[in-house]
Amino acid sequence: MGKAVGAHMGVVAALVRSSFLVNAVYAASAREYGLTPQQGQLLCVLMPQPYGMTELGGILGLAKSSLTGLVDRTARSGLVRREADPDDARAVRVALTDEGATLVEEFYAETCRRVDLLPTGLDEGERVQLAELLSRLVSDNEVPVVFMELDEGTPGANGR
Repeated sequence: MGKAVGAHMGVVAALVRSSFLVNAVYAASAREYGLTPQQGQLLCVLMPQPYGMTELGGILGLAKSSLTGLVDRTARSGLVRREADPDDARAVRVALTDEGATLVEEFYAETCRRVDLLPTGLDEGERVQLAELLSRLVSDNEVPVVFMELDEGTPGANGR
């Protein structure tokens, strides 16, 4: 059976449970904005710039057919559009529409606010230590940027 509430757990259980916690907060925020969590991820990835389908598939970890369906559904909602790739006449890029850019700015800010509340039981030093450790974990495992850091620029900026 499980350990008592507040008991220490191993790194595997802690990481998996943390992932579930963040995913639940992310999904709840997405629902309130009329998005699926996958659509929220797509919009957040597109905040800094448009991407080609192949690159998007790699960033989001989706097969071509799954990505095509996600982009189709999100485009039908008026949040993204396909546009010609200036570097390859045969390819398309996916970009935010004006409506999508406005929605993702609000969704992003609210999601950041909610996730930032998760470690409220930690003091400032512990929060810094947690951020440093998680940053190393993400960096060491070359996790794609699916959600920008708050200080990486404003939504719609051209850099990461």
